[in-house]
Amino acid sequence: MEVVANGIWKYRYGIPEKHTPVSLRTTEIKKDSLQHIKSMGKSPILKEDISIKKTLRGVLIELPLKAEEQIYGFGLQLHSVNQTGRKKVIRVNSDPVADTGDSHAPVPFYVSNAGYGVFIDTLRYATFYVGSNLRKGKSETKKFDEKKIGTSEIELYGYQIAEGDRNVIVDVPFVEGIDIYLFEGPNMREAVQRYNLFSGGGVLPPAWGLGMWYRAYSAAEREDIERLAETFRNDHIPVDVFGIEPGWQTKAYSCSFIWDNNRFPEHEQMLKGLYDKQYRVNLWEHLFVHPTSPIYPPLKHLSGDYEVWEGLVPDLAMKEAKDIFANYHLEQFVEKGISGFKLDECDNSDFVHSSWSFPEVSQFPSGLDGEQMHNLLGNLYQETINQPFKQIGKRTLSQVRSSGALASSYPFVLYSDLYDHKVFVRGVVNAGFSGLLWVPEVRQASSSEDLIRRIQTVIFSPHALLNCWRIPNPPWMQVDREKNINGEFHENFEHIRDICKRLFEIRMSLIPYLYASFANYYFKGIPPFRALVMDYPNDPNTYDIDDQYMMGESIVVAPLITGETSRCVYLPKGNWRDFWTHEHYEGEKTYRITPDLERVPVFVKENTLLPLAKPVQYISDETVFALNVKVFGDAPEEMHLFEDDGISYDFEKGVYNKVSLSWDPKSNGTVHRTGNYSGKRYQIISWEKV
Repeated sequence: MEVVANGIWKYRYGIPEKHTPVSLRTTEIKKDSLQHIKSMGKSPILKEDISIKKTLRGVLIELPLKAEEQIYGFGLQLHSVNQTGRKKVIRVNSDPVADTGDSHAPVPFYVSNAGYGVFIDTLRYATFYVGSNLRKGKSETKKFDEKKIGTSEIELYGYQIAEGDRNVIVDVPFVEGIDIYLFEGPNMREAVQRYNLFSGGGVLPPAWGLGMWYRAYSAAEREDIERLAETFRNDHIPVDVFGIEPGWQTKAYSCSFIWDNNRFPEHEQMLKGLYDKQYRVNLWEHLFVHPTSPIYPPLKHLSGDYEVWEGLVPDLAMKEAKDIFANYHLEQFVEKGISGFKLDECDNSDFVHSSWSFPEVSQFPSGLDGEQMHNLLGNLYQETINQPFKQIGKRTLSQVRSSGALASSYPFVLYSDLYDHKVFVRGVVNAGFSGLLWVPEVRQASSSEDLIRRIQTVIFSPHALLNCWRIPNPPWMQVDREKNINGEFHENFEHIRDICKRLFEIRMSLIPYLYASFANYYFKGIPPFRALVMDYPNDPNTYDIDDQYMMGESIVVAPLITGETSRCVYLPKGNWRDFWTHEHYEGEKTYRITPDLERVPVFVKENTLLPLAKPVQYISDETVFALNVKVFGDAPEEMHLFEDDGISYDFEKGVYNKVSLSWDPKSNGTVHRTGNYSGKRYQIISWEKV
């Protein structure tokens, strides 16, 4: 075993492939941060307990799995949270219709509630059998007379878990050797922290990236964009970022990366108007390069041997190709004020749509084949598009439809063309196990209730995005149009809009708390959104919860789905308060919660200081947040806010403040600043004991 960093070990078998997630990564391990996590100084799995052998298929790995262990991870798994007893294939796919492992962002990393993590360093379509099969002869000692004979379909074929001590079996095809990385805890959350710090740390987005986002109709033209932008400002509806869909380009499938002057005449004038209204602008694109694009000729010899949508697939594993693509974006867009990009269709499609991406037999100039490139393309695309923002020294936050291993430092949030609300909530729960961020975006809605419930989920998520590419008007208008056969607005239109506006304002009030949570992600590797089991790994009641999650250190969110007037909420150990009413709840119990339509079940840990900002319409470079600090409990713990300019990378050089909030019943609240950032982004207006 080789010690890689504090609490991280590497075990090598044979000669690994040249191209792996670790060999191709560009971020450095945050070794200084790793030093602050306690280590027992020994590998969580002993070398003699790992079995590896070469087979005709590739390499077969067996790792021990104790009877009581629960396994999580494998990237963005939308169909299940607890992966114990399941089979997972690490293969990129945009339409994961079954619980097979296929995903927008599959990751060959899993974590156990026993307090360790395992990463298999491969870009292959590896298959994990997570305690689903026993070795020959293992069942001979079982008492079969105690086991009921299965007669029904569910008894015979339903989901079952092998009993007793088992193995995790990993089949890695084609390879001659493999590197296995082991991450110590001592607890589950610390193991995930180590994986994220090994990946380069979590992302700290710009402050404006945590505000409200709106993506316009795919067929929108300049006048439509300007009308919507004006409406939001006139109605005082918070929106920070305006997204423009494929129609801004002359060619979009594949992409020209050239503005369409017919649909967007004098587009620079339009952009200036949006900037003057304090909007950030985000542009849709995908990677595939149309023959009419200026970057087509220089990229032709630096691309794969098959086209997608009649366009090139640039080999972004090659520095020359990456620089051509990145520099064009720098000169044509980023230096002209564009704040980010939506990176679409960098995944694959096999199940629902026609198979539109490049085949696995593709070859790329870097030496990658199609299988490897599918599992790497999302990461390469994110690195490439982030490059120009690093060059000008301004942070971005954007969307991407595919990601993978070691991706926690990328300023991109995953999304999907799927739209099941329960599945979207499960994505928030699962993403945190693997260094990923997921947005349960809002598009159209089937009813006012559906719209409100979806917005409630998205404002308590990593990315508050309304992706309205399917509808020409905001969804609170679209819902009511569908109800009125005369095409006129429903009489409750303004009422629904105002509910949505108030929800947007809740999001804006949470930004200082969220920003501090993302700072913990960057410096400590703590996922800002995560499953309850990560914080409470010894509580069996949390093992299978897939519809509640932690937001930061102190908040539990339990979204409601359309048609539900109430739901059960499990609160872990400790005491809790209702976010809205401040009512007390005892932990380690399940409650039936019946909120009104405007509220979603949200709970705050007792003895928490929660800073809530006065909502603003947008976050500018000069915004100062006016804070009301809510004091939950009689002995609240100190709370730390992260303060910097909110836009640059100066914080990486140590230019920031730690703003410490503390409460003493005798002297009220106190604020203490330490650091070398000269500005002030937070002003405490009041303290409120609740």
